[in-house]
Amino acid sequence: MAKILAIPAGVLHLQVGTRLRQLIVEGAIAPGAKLNERALAEQLHVSRTPLREAIRMLAAEGLVDLLPNRGAVAAQLSAQSIADTFEVVAGLEGQSGELAAGRITEGELSEIRALHYEMLACHAVRDLPGYYRLNRRIHDAINRAAGNAVLRQTYTNINSRLQALRFRSNFDRDKWDAAVREHSAMIEALDARDGARLAAILRTHVLAKCACVLAQRALANEARPPESGTAV
Repeated sequence: MAKILAIPAGVLHLQVGTRLRQLIVEGAIAPGAKLNERALAEQLHVSRTPLREAIRMLAAEGLVDLLPNRGAVAAQLSAQSIADTFEVVAGLEGQSGELAAGRITEGELSEIRALHYEMLACHAVRDLPGYYRLNRRIHDAINRAAGNAVLRQTYTNINSRLQALRFRSNFDRDKWDAAVREHSAMIEALDARDGARLAAILRTHVLAKCACVLAQRALANEARPPESGTAV
């Protein structure tokens, strides 16, 4: 029988954070929902110590809010915060693309192409979680290929706040299909080392995500029943 190796205590919270991040991004934990430590510890088969460390890590990323007298809740951005954050990320991704087109190595480009083909396969079978994980790796790889440490840190910190929203923007099938076509155009621009074109595609791509998210939010608000005591 193969020996089961224990996860080192020093990195356990990182693995818990990865799983917890996935639950938040993919909507298993809804925006604004309280993170029940007891239930999550049982679900993830860990003690509360690494779970609390993971929650603090996600709070630093902006995925979790630590509220007085309420504890930890999944972050919920206002419509204005969503628009403002997407606007900044669109600029950062555009700059990443422009720089990456001129600096990317053949090895980095080959990696992005491989991720793109894997992503297309997930899209073909409508595997949204698999698709999104590959999608995020592509955007990350373009940012990394820009070769600018300050840009990388800024992008990573701000974009992490939008992961759950970017995931949900693909719930609309037509928008998801359009996003895939935009990704194919990104690969073509990278192949051509056309920084201006890639920057424009990325900015348009991110702002389209923003428009989709805000439209979904507006529809959800319209569908929500009025609170008790509210005039109809």
